[in-house]
Amino acid sequence: MNIDHIFIFTDDNGKVADELVDFGLTEGSNRIHIGQGTANRKFYFENFFLEILWVHNINELTSDKTKPMGLWQRAEYKNNNFSPFGLCLVNAENTEAIFNNAFKYQPDYFPQGMEIDIIKNEDQTDLPWTFRLPFKGQKKTENEPLRHKNDISVLTNAIFECESISQNTFLEHLKNQNQIQFIESSRHWLNLIFDNGKQRKKRDFEKLKLTIEY
Repeated sequence: MNIDHIFIFTDDNGKVADELVDFGLTEGSNRIHIGQGTANRKFYFENFFLEILWVHNINELTSDKTKPMGLWQRAEYKNNNFSPFGLCLVNAENTEAIFNNAFKYQPDYFPQGMEIDIIKNEDQTDLPWTFRLPFKGQKKTENEPLRHKNDISVLTNAIFECESISQNTFLEHLKNQNQIQFIESSRHWLNLIFDNGKQRKKRDFEKLKLTIEY
């Protein structure tokens, strides 16, 4: 399985993404998710993008249509200790099993019938809110900037640190995936390793609960 993108919930209307720009990343497009109550800033790479996400409209996020998918709980990460991370897997044949019993969500910003498959991980909220988009394969990014001042290019690994891990069906499906790992830790944290760490550098972003190695 391959990662399409990862989101990180924040509570400052995305201002913390300025730290990524200062670090040398080139910012891509952004959007408001109409009807969903969230907005984002994005950073694109050769095989992945990083999404900084925040609540744009709490009424939309907690509406009768949107609330059941559990995204609002991730936005409340500072109050409920849920993981603030979301993991989007590329929609491919090898993801059919993991999304077999997924929650279906029809966004207002997609055509009718184009549903997002969601694994809420309600039994282990230390794990990321996991989903796949209705589009098959890796999304094309011709109009997004892929070059960065710090020469970061390709995501090699994403390592999620979780405060508590108990083996379940979700983890069983992902246990042999080289790009995605879960480790037990004293914190919620995301480690992104780019280009096999060939520059032997790393940067911590405390507000994002993020370390980038490159």
